[in-house]
Amino acid sequence: MRWIVGPGFFSNHAVQVAMLVGGVVAVVSAVVGVFTVLRGQSFAGHALTDVSTAGGSGALLLGMSPLFGFVAGGVAGAGAMEGIGVQRLRGRDLATGVVLGASTGFAALFLYLDSSTRATTGATQQILFGSIFTIDSATIPVVVGIGCLTLAVSAVVSRPLLLSSTSPELAVARGVPLRLVGALFMLTLALSVGLSSVVVGSILSTALLIGPAATALRLTRALATAVAAACAIGVAVTWIGILLAYDSVSWSRGHQGLPVSFFIVAVTFAAYLASGLPVLHARSRGRTAGGPATAVAGR
Repeated sequence: MRWIVGPGFFSNHAVQVAMLVGGVVAVVSAVVGVFTVLRGQSFAGHALTDVSTAGGSGALLLGMSPLFGFVAGGVAGAGAMEGIGVQRLRGRDLATGVVLGASTGFAALFLYLDSSTRATTGATQQILFGSIFTIDSATIPVVVGIGCLTLAVSAVVSRPLLLSSTSPELAVARGVPLRLVGALFMLTLALSVGLSSVVVGSILSTALLIGPAATALRLTRALATAVAAACAIGVAVTWIGILLAYDSVSWSRGHQGLPVSFFIVAVTFAAYLASGLPVLHARSRGRTAGGPATAVAGR
């Protein structure tokens, strides 16, 4: 398997850390992503990527870990969107747009200050597109802890969250506290976006959040099966992306390889396209089977 797995891949410490962190983040993003797709709040997830950009670049400017900024910025942005917005979809979108605009401005300012005042280069690259091979092993407990917290909150609110996502009127009739459930969901969304920013960067974290979940929901509508499938797809695309990025060093003959974030997003997109092939095939068979009957009925 030398032509698939480069020499020293499994023994490389940076790869081992990347695989562990990437796997944890992929599972968390997949679980939260399924509910994000069901609730139709992909726009909110995208807005939180810009909030995380501002938080991560601000933390780097202060000499702190970008992970802290990603998570803290995401939580602050989620709280602002939930506080400004109302239960109606239009109000939610307006609140998301306001927070998105403000965070983009702060992100531009902080990234400019990072690149102009810091002695080291690559700050913008690290924040926007991630640097999973440079993650310190001391970060693993923090990532695992935040991931467990996110999954625990998701498990607690899963039933009322699913009901409020599919039938808000029925949820109200059954006494579900929509505001509290929505706030807890926004918390999990912020935490998952903050974690995924470490793997693929803040600007691309939506891909890891939405891609595997949307692919899984194309294949099945059962919630438990969709969550399991999304987790498997998320971990697979993340690990394949890490492998391809590692191998790309040999493709470039010893020079710097291609970024991990590119491969993860590319494989995620390919998986989503592939998940639509069975649907297209079924539709084409349906047209073929219905064609003669339709023609006869027309006559």
